[in-house]
Amino acid sequence: MESLSNKIAIITGASSGIGYATAKLFANEGAKVIVGARRQAELDLLVKEIVKSGGLAIALAGDVKEENFSKALVDLATNEFGGVDIAFNNAGIIGDLTSTPDMTLDSWSTTINTNLSSAFLGAKYQIPAMIKRGGGSMIFTSSFVGYTAGFPEMAAYSASKSGLIGLTQSLAAETACHGIRVNALLPGGTDTPMGRTVANTPEALEFVQQLHALKRLAQPEEIAKSALYLATDASSFTTGTALLADGGVSINRT
Repeated sequence: MESLSNKIAIITGASSGIGYATAKLFANEGAKVIVGARRQAELDLLVKEIVKSGGLAIALAGDVKEENFSKALVDLATNEFGGVDIAFNNAGIIGDLTSTPDMTLDSWSTTINTNLSSAFLGAKYQIPAMIKRGGGSMIFTSSFVGYTAGFPEMAAYSASKSGLIGLTQSLAAETACHGIRVNALLPGGTDTPMGRTVANTPEALEFVQQLHALKRLAQPEEIAKSALYLATDASSFTTGTALLADGGVSINRT
């Protein structure tokens, strides 16, 4: 039996990378998916692939920094499919890589708003929809950066991703009485377009790979499987956690 049969899932940051892979996996597992990102063409391609494989998907392009987009995703899920059972709030950016004294407030705010404030906005509208369905699973894409490791010139990214873990814990305590589980997923280095902006030379790629105990990057499909675990009843007693799927980068010293 498909593990997400009859479930309705919102996935943001779905136009590439982890979000794209997760949308396809969730659909293959029986979920009806609502995919959101800024790029309409990429979303349309994703929906086409899902439908071709026998799944159900609808796309809505927009900016996760805007409150009306979070509301519109929930409204679309409710009007088209009947509600929201799963929310994978995955959209994010690395932001400008620069020293803190050289960082502008606009740059800081853009990263914080894209990675952290968007998660709050998503939860604001997803929680009432999940309550109407009798519960659900909410997942935020955080990072080992700002949790088990710090890197120079990544202050805004680190702060935003660390903030997601605090948000996860508070929401988990706040919504457990409604049958809602809330968890953060912390990938290690992953072979995505965003990841390649950091590992952008053969030397940089080798350096990042060697940071991991497994000595390689994850494929997006591998991280998607961890998101699937958090979305399904396989994790029915898991809430308020920071789940590392990081290839051992948090413990590696060799």
